[in-house]
Amino acid sequence: MAGEMDPQGAQHSPTFSDKSPESSPVKRRSLPISKLKIFLAALAFAFFARGLSGSYMKSSITQIERRFELSSSVVGLTEGSFEIGNLLVMVLVSYLGAKVHRPKVIAVGCLVMSFGSFVSVLSHFIMGRYDYKSIAVSMANSSASVSACSSASPPHLESSGNATSLGCKRTSSSYLWLFVVAGNFLRGIGEAPLMPLGLSYIDDFATEENSAFYIGTVRTFGLFGPTFGYMLGSFCANLWVDIAVVDVETLTINSKDMRWVGAWWLGVLICGVINFIASLPFWFLPYSLPKQGKGKSINKSSEVYTITKDSPSKVEPPKPPPPPPPPPQLKVLEAAKEFFPVLKKLLGNSIFLVYLFFSTLQFSALAGSQMFEPKFMEQQFNVSISRATFLIGIIFLPIAIVGMFLGGYLIKKFKLNTVAMAKFGCIVFLASFLLNLLYFMTNCEVLQVAGLTVNYSGIKEPSYFQENAVSACNAHCSCEETYWDPVCGSDGITYMSACLAGCTASVGHGKDMVFHNCSCVGVSVPRNFSAVLGQCPRDDCTQTYPYFLALIAIMAFILCLGATPLYMLMFRSVSPDLKSFAVGIETLCGRIFGGFPAPIYFGALIDKTCLKWGVKSCGGSGACRVFDTQAFRNVYLGLSCSLKFGCCLLYILLCVLIVRRFRQDSQEAKDNKNMEEPAIPSLKKEESSHVETSENGGTRF
Repeated sequence: MAGEMDPQGAQHSPTFSDKSPESSPVKRRSLPISKLKIFLAALAFAFFARGLSGSYMKSSITQIERRFELSSSVVGLTEGSFEIGNLLVMVLVSYLGAKVHRPKVIAVGCLVMSFGSFVSVLSHFIMGRYDYKSIAVSMANSSASVSACSSASPPHLESSGNATSLGCKRTSSSYLWLFVVAGNFLRGIGEAPLMPLGLSYIDDFATEENSAFYIGTVRTFGLFGPTFGYMLGSFCANLWVDIAVVDVETLTINSKDMRWVGAWWLGVLICGVINFIASLPFWFLPYSLPKQGKGKSINKSSEVYTITKDSPSKVEPPKPPPPPPPPPQLKVLEAAKEFFPVLKKLLGNSIFLVYLFFSTLQFSALAGSQMFEPKFMEQQFNVSISRATFLIGIIFLPIAIVGMFLGGYLIKKFKLNTVAMAKFGCIVFLASFLLNLLYFMTNCEVLQVAGLTVNYSGIKEPSYFQENAVSACNAHCSCEETYWDPVCGSDGITYMSACLAGCTASVGHGKDMVFHNCSCVGVSVPRNFSAVLGQCPRDDCTQTYPYFLALIAIMAFILCLGATPLYMLMFRSVSPDLKSFAVGIETLCGRIFGGFPAPIYFGALIDKTCLKWGVKSCGGSGACRVFDTQAFRNVYLGLSCSLKFGCCLLYILLCVLIVRRFRQDSQEAKDNKNMEEPAIPSLKKEESSHVETSENGGTRF
C-alpha cells in the first residue's frame, strides 16, 4: 500500500526502510554499468589474444626463417605484411569511430585474426618433411666405418641430390612462405579496430578519473599475452617441426644448431583458436552505454517515490530512464567529405604532430628490436632460441606488466594533470635511454670456424672473415665447400664439415657419431685428431648473460612505467570528438613508417654481418649459418639507440609544447574569471550579504 493508517487514523508518509533489496529496481538498472565491466573484461582478453599472436610470431620468426631458407630481410618482409594489412583499414576504422557499432566491429576483427592464423599454418601441411642434410643421417643405416674425406664425391651429397631433385621444382615454384605473409596480412586487418575503437569506447563511457586507470589496466592485462606468447614460442621451439612424424631419437642436431627448426605451426594453431574465443563476447554488447556516474544518479533517484497532486495518497514509481539512442545511420558520402577537413584539423595540432613523429620513431625501434631480440641473444650469448624466448617471456614481460600497471595507478592516485604526466614520462624515457647504452658493454667472441673466421692453424690473419675452406690438410678430399654440417674438433675449432676437417674414419651412429684421423684437427695444437657432430660451444659468452638479463629487466620496468602517461597525452591534447581518429592516425603512421620498414632494414643490415650462408636444395642462398657477433651487436644496438635518441629529442620538444599550451590555457581561464568578478567593492559587499556559508564548507545562495 502507498501508506498505512495508525490506530488513531493518521496516515503516515510512505517510507521505504522496510523494502527488501529483492524488490528494489536499483539492481535491474545497474545493468549498463555491469556491461561496461563486461566490455573491459572482453577487451582485456582480446588484447591478451592479440599480444599472444603477435609475440608468438616474433618468437617463431627464426624457425620460419630456417624452415623456408629465408634471409633476415625477407623474413622481415613477412612480419611487415602484418603492418600492411593493419594500415589498409586503420584509418577507415578509426575515422568512423562512434559512427559504427564498435563492439561488433571488434568481434569481426578477432575472427579475421583467427582466420589469418589458420592460413599461415597451411604451408606446413603442404610442404614435405624438413631435411637438414647431415652426413650422420645419410649414414644412419651403415654399420661400417664411414670415410668422410674421400677422393670420390662425398656420400652425403650423393644421398641428398636425387632426393631433393624431385621436390625442387615443386618448392621453388610454389613459394609456400607466402602463406605466412598472407596470414600475417589478415591478422593485421583483424587487429586494426581493437585499439582505436576499444580504448575510445572506454574513454567515452567511463569518468575522466577512471578512464586512465581502465585503459592502463586493459593494456596491462594485454601484456600477459606477450608473456604467454614467448613461453609458448619457447615450448614449440623445443619440439621438432615434424612432430609425431619423425622419431626425435633419430635426430643428430639439437636446438642450439643453426639448422634446428621447431614446431612453429603448432603455436599458430593455438593462437587462432584463442582469437576465435575472444570474438564471442563482443557480439552481445550494445552500441553505447550511459556515461559512468550518470547512471548512478538515475538509480539513486529511483529509490524515492513521488506523490502526485491529483492523488495525494497514490504513490507513483519514477519512469524508467529512456533506452540509449540507436546507432545513427552512417552516410558514406558525408563521412568521406568530412575526412580531409578533420585530418587537417588534427594535424594542425602541434602537440599531436610532434607526438606523431615521436610515436613513429619509437615504433620503429620497438618493431626492429623485438623481432630480432631472440636472435641477438642466441648469437651474443650462445643460448638456444627456445631458451632466449622463454627468458624474455618469464623475466622481461612480467616486469613490464608491473611497470605499465603502476604507471596507470600513479596517474589515478596522484591525479596527475597533463603537464605533470608529460614531465613524468619524459624523465622516465630519458632514464631508460641511458640504461640502453649499457648494452654495448656486452661482448662475445666470434665463433672460430676453420677457413672462415680463422685459418686452419687457428690464427686470425688479414684474410679474416674471407671464406677459404680448402687448405693443404684437406686438399686431397673431394669436399663441397658450400656445405654446412659442422663438427667440433678436439682443438676447440669448428669445421664446416667432417670432410673439410679431413676426417677419414668414423664410429658410432646418429648423434653419437665420432670422426677420427682428421688431418686438419690438431694442426695448431697436437691432440687426439678427432671431431664430434655440432659446432663448438662458446662458454665465455654466457658469463655476461645474467648481467644482460638484469639490465633488460630494469630498463623494461622504467620504460613501461611511463607508457600509460605517454598514451594519455594524446587523449588530452586533442578534442574529445577526435580521440578515435587520433588513435587511428597514430597507429597508422607507426605501422606504415615504423612497423613495416623497420624489420626489413633491421634484417637487411643484420644480413651484412653474415659470414656463412646456407644453400638451398635447388641452389641459391638460404638462411645464415654463422654471424660476425661483434658486427651483429654494433648494427643491432647502434640502430636501436639511434632511433631512441631521436625519440628523446622529440619527447623534450613535446614537453615544452605541452607546458606552454596548458599554462596559457590556465592563465586565460584565470583572466576570464577575474573579468567576470565585479570591480566595485560595494557591489562585492552587497552580493556577499546574500551568500551564506553552509556547515560543510560550501556556499548557498
